[in-house]
Amino acid sequence: MGKVYVVGIGPGDEQTMTLRAREVLETCDVIAGYQRYVDLVRERYPSKEFYTNGMRGELERCEACITMAQAGKNVALICSGDAGVYGMASPLLEAAFQAGFHEVEVIPGVTAATSGAALLGAPVGHDFCVISLSDLLTPWETIEKRLRCAAEGDLCIVIYNPASHGRHDHLRRACDILLTVLPPTVCCGLVRNIGREGSTDRICTLEELRDEPADMLTTIYIGNSQTRIVDGRMVTPRGYQNA
Repeated sequence: MGKVYVVGIGPGDEQTMTLRAREVLETCDVIAGYQRYVDLVRERYPSKEFYTNGMRGELERCEACITMAQAGKNVALICSGDAGVYGMASPLLEAAFQAGFHEVEVIPGVTAATSGAALLGAPVGHDFCVISLSDLLTPWETIEKRLRCAAEGDLCIVIYNPASHGRHDHLRRACDILLTVLPPTVCCGLVRNIGREGSTDRICTLEELRDEPADMLTTIYIGNSQTRIVDGRMVTPRGYQNA
């Protein structure tokens, strides 16, 4: 009997991949994942067996990994960022339970919320939440409620999947919801291609953010009432100055 490791590889570069993630990829028999993520590591591990499939093939991917492990192979199921943050840990664990398979280990990685934040400064230095604008699996009405509640709670907000070809207006719609609660001057930031070639970042206001171009490779940061610009960087204070 083999084992399935669910591995978060961060943005896929050597600087942000954890030592444990590298160790698993070096010692496993098979590396499995969405085609784009496997391509990020394929050249580094040329002797490995690879299993890939496309978008919306997540459940099939999990079942294939379990089948290979049951046949005696150690399988690394990889995903970008952290395996437990919009990653493959949840569907793999559910599929493993249904199959009566228990040899699963989740390997954490560096999610975009923290790796992108480091490029902007310290935008999530206090309480924050992460919200995806993809309504593929979550109704838009639920996303709206979460955005509004986060704003009312004065949380810093990190937004994943702000737009795609089929959802080009979701970031604008999200900003309009937030602007019913937050002032237009709230400090915000955008990072695209985190940890990869061509990475860009920019700081703006919430009012400006609604007209900013974004795609699935962009991560958005919306500050709380205390977030400010310090020497060109986005900083959310911890509150030590007021202690």
